[in-house]
Amino acid sequence: MIPRPIRAALAALAALAALATLAGPAAPDEAGGAGATAPQAAEAPAPFAPIPASGVTLDQFNFDRRPVVVFADRPNDAAFAKQMTLLEARWSELAVRDVVVITDTDPAAMSEMRRHFRPRGFQIVLVDKQGQVALRRPFPTEVREIARAIDRMPDRRNEIRPGQFDLN
Repeated sequence: MIPRPIRAALAALAALAALATLAGPAAPDEAGGAGATAPQAAEAPAPFAPIPASGVTLDQFNFDRRPVVVFADRPNDAAFAKQMTLLEARWSELAVRDVVVITDTDPAAMSEMRRHFRPRGFQIVLVDKQGQVALRRPFPTEVREIARAIDRMPDRRNEIRPGQFDLN
C-alpha cells in the first residue's frame, strides 16, 4: 500500500501532467525560445476574485466550473470573513480544480443562489460541474476539505487521468 503523502504527491503530479496536456505547446517568447511551460502557468492561477451572487445563475457554470457559494447575513459576519480568508490563502489549490467563488451577503436581495439553496445565516455550498450539491456546511470550512470533496468527484478523477473513465 502506498502511503497517503506519496499518493497525494502522485495525484498532484498527475493533475499537472493533465494540465500540461490540455495547455498544448508553449508559445515562443520574444527571444525566440519556448515561453512559459504548463507547470509554470499552473503555479500562477487567476487572482482570487469572488463574484457577487446578484445576477449570477448556477446554469452559467454547468459542465465548466465548480461553484463554491458562500452565504452570510451581512458582509462583516465573522464566519464569512474567516471563510474568505481561508479561500484566499489557498486559492491556487482551488483554481486548479476549476472553482469559482460566489458570495451572497444580502438576504434582502433574494438572489437566485439564495432562493435555490435557502441558507440560514452563514453557509458554504460546493456545487459540482453538473449542478449537484457536493458539500454543504454551516461553518467555515478548510480548503483541504473542499479540495478532498472535489477530488472524490468522478469528473475530477477523469480530469486528472484523462481517458480512464471515458465511455466514448
